[in-house]
Amino acid sequence: MLRSGICLGVVTCLATCLGLPASTAQAESLAEALVKAYQTNPQLSAERARQRATDENVPQAMAGYRPQIIASLSVGLQAVRNLLPDNTIQSATLKPWVIGVTVTQTLFNGFKTANSVRVAELQVQSGREALRNVGQGVLLDAVTAYSNVLANQSLVEAQRTNVAFLRETLEITQRRLKAGDVTPTDTAQAEARLSRGLADLNAAEVNLAVSQATYTQVIGNPPAQLRPAETVDRYLPHSRDEATTFATKENPAVVAAGFDVDVASTSIRVAESSLMPTVTLQGNVSHSADDDSTLSTFRTDQASVVGQINAPIYDGGTGASQTRQAKEVAAQSRLVLDQVRSQARTAAVGAWVANEGAKIAVTASESEVRAATVALQGVQKEAQGGQRTTVDVLNSEADLISAKARLIGAQRDRVIASYTLLSAIGRLDVKTLGLNTPDYLPEVHYHQVRDAWEGLRTRTPSGQ
Repeated sequence: MLRSGICLGVVTCLATCLGLPASTAQAESLAEALVKAYQTNPQLSAERARQRATDENVPQAMAGYRPQIIASLSVGLQAVRNLLPDNTIQSATLKPWVIGVTVTQTLFNGFKTANSVRVAELQVQSGREALRNVGQGVLLDAVTAYSNVLANQSLVEAQRTNVAFLRETLEITQRRLKAGDVTPTDTAQAEARLSRGLADLNAAEVNLAVSQATYTQVIGNPPAQLRPAETVDRYLPHSRDEATTFATKENPAVVAAGFDVDVASTSIRVAESSLMPTVTLQGNVSHSADDDSTLSTFRTDQASVVGQINAPIYDGGTGASQTRQAKEVAAQSRLVLDQVRSQARTAAVGAWVANEGAKIAVTASESEVRAATVALQGVQKEAQGGQRTTVDVLNSEADLISAKARLIGAQRDRVIASYTLLSAIGRLDVKTLGLNTPDYLPEVHYHQVRDAWEGLRTRTPSGQ
């Protein structure tokens, strides 16, 4: 009876360790979880909104090319007293009013508008890479949350199987104690191991609850069952050097830092424009009147076109300081780019090594579980023949449950490591993974607002 219970527990726990639930018809897959995270994660949604706000910098900069039109209206009351040559006084209350339209067009401003548009466009490019980086982080968090729940579910099942085995062992030991085959020490040892098993089961259930809460935060409410998670080895580089090359060229943090360098360099020319002359053309049309029943009534219509050139002579040193400041910021951004490249290279190496190490750990853990299973079966047979004690069986079972826990952890780490490496090289995205969801395209909103001359309503890309 003891042997049959052990064999059944081994098979059940091995299936759990290998990520094979009894029924996967209603289970959620990792791909489905990633789709939910991509569509509903609040952090990613907030980053998309930030990027849409960044897009608006471009039409704001392009406004410098367009005319500025201002309409004005002034109405008032004016009391007047006139002393006439015959020493009589004439008084009246005037009601002057003026209505006019002024159109101002900048013809030249030291190339400030052109460079400001360029800066805004580069900020959009940098923002898109920042959005891609956040998207990678959210997907990796989702993979981690999914893998942790899956692993903790397996650990809980393994600990439950262990508790069932220990209960059966205690019952058998108690019967053998009554028959005089064992001593009270054996029973006490079995009771102690059962108490330890119950504590381990409780700890596993606590860890599962915590991981499920994290799953809810990143992805949404976790389903009752999860399908085994697969690695993404088919998308990974074939060597460490290839991984570092991809990381330093395609990692979104590196690409964004490169755009930031271009932004800072172009901002120097924006600052220098304040030291150059400005040419504007202004047209004005106005109509004014002053009606009074006592004094004469007059009306005036005016129209004018005026060209103006303003050349700065001395601004107190503001323009020069802003130019020097922009140059220092550009130097800083180049240093940041070097730092980000180094960090990406280090992350890629670390991810590559961790992924390779995880492969070895899984293989070793699988071998350990097989060996521990055979050892437990052998110890049981020897115990039935009187060649082994109860504590030997308990120790062998403890070795097996520890091996299973290591295998579950190794399998979890293997999945997370493969996705981490894919993220390090900048390819953890919807398109690469082939997820069943529309890809968010930030350029859609950009083209919607880039040439917009008016409108107050925000525009969100359709279907996103």
